[in-house]
Amino acid sequence: MTIEEAQNTVDKWITTTGVRYFNELTNMAILTEEVGEVARIISRKYGEQSFKETDNKNLADELADVLWVLIAIANQTGVNLTEAFEKNLEKKNKRDSQRHINNKKL
Repeated sequence: MTIEEAQNTVDKWITTTGVRYFNELTNMAILTEEVGEVARIISRKYGEQSFKETDNKNLADELADVLWVLIAIANQTGVNLTEAFEKNLEKKNKRDSQRHINNKKL
């Protein structure tokens, strides 16, 4: 699935099954919540915390939740994520082409 297809799929689901988009502030809060759920799994799986019995341990599912809400926000604010990602990659290639190679910490 391309990014464009993902944006179309999310839009179709939200406008039919989901009825309508939540407003931008609500979706920002939901995105923050979903990122927190990713952080919880990472801190327990790779950090020093231990899982609780009630914790969701499915990192892929939580990352997909983050992606879903991110796409929803892009859709409702008119952002074409394919174009935005391509521009971002171009920026990184120009700005950081030697940055990491010359980083003695790496």
